[in-house]
Amino acid sequence: MPTAEKNTTVSDLSKKMSQADAIFLADFSGIDVAAVTELRRTLRAAGVDYQVVKNRLAKLAASDAGLDSLGVYLEGPTAMAFVQDDPVAPAKILQKFIDGGGKLVIKSGYVDGQVLTPEAVGQLAKLPSRDELIAKVLGSVQAPLYGLSAVLTALLRGTVVALAAIRDQKAEAEGTPA
Repeated sequence: MPTAEKNTTVSDLSKKMSQADAIFLADFSGIDVAAVTELRRTLRAAGVDYQVVKNRLAKLAASDAGLDSLGVYLEGPTAMAFVQDDPVAPAKILQKFIDGGGKLVIKSGYVDGQVLTPEAVGQLAKLPSRDELIAKVLGSVQAPLYGLSAVLTALLRGTVVALAAIRDQKAEAEGTPA
């Protein structure tokens, strides 16, 4: 029988799922407390809400949020990471934790309305972060402008040098010092 506490938990999870830009599901069995604490601290610093969930309640919340496709992955010990903006950063954090010997296993991800396989989450972790992509775009835009600026400056400098040379030639021809 549903209790008020369980209803509140389902409601909170459903709200988090519907508001999240991305969700990552992971199996955390075998991870010691110190490693989980460090992982939580790292994810929290990146603005990610990491939460261990009860599968039955998470399935109800996913159904309420319209994310029924995640129900398949809600088996066994499950932790969910809710992301509000850049989904690449938490994917990188989770992958770095796994690569560093963490026993975390990615079950699935949900980004932009699509359910991701664990392999796709790994590929997502290899992408440059949002800030890196913005920097690359700005660099691409800035490079031609810098080139144009250099060309225009060179033209002006060339004109000034030519005028100075003409002035010096005229001064020499008249016999007066420049």
